[in-house]
Amino acid sequence: MNIALIADDAKKELMIQFCIAYKGELSKHSILATGTTGKLVAEATGLNIQRFMSGFQGGDQQILARIACNEIDLLFYFRDSFYPRKDEGWEFAGRDILRLCDLNNIPVATNLATAEALIHALERGDLDWRNIVNPK
Repeated sequence: MNIALIADDAKKELMIQFCIAYKGELSKHSILATGTTGKLVAEATGLNIQRFMSGFQGGDQQILARIACNEIDLLFYFRDSFYPRKDEGWEFAGRDILRLCDLNNIPVATNLATAEALIHALERGDLDWRNIVNPK
């Protein structure tokens, strides 16, 4: 599966800790991430991560394009709901990412509780239905 990682600044440490905890399962898949998040997670875990630009440089839009082309199977998108991101257009990018995940039937976690539920489903093989619903 192609798994994408995005984390707002205030949630990067949480993403790192999540990826350390579930490194074994994540290592079985192709991981893509926005630039800074990918760099920090790769340094902390040793996972091989395809990095795009940083979010404020267009990394969110690069992942958005992959979602639109149905090239992402699962998204971990840790958002800071208290403080919106400073980069211009964030509100639209964040909304578009979630909208396209809905349209393309892509499981997405925006918080730790949902991320853990999805990673356990991934471990059990419960997400294999995507190959039937959205064959590539």
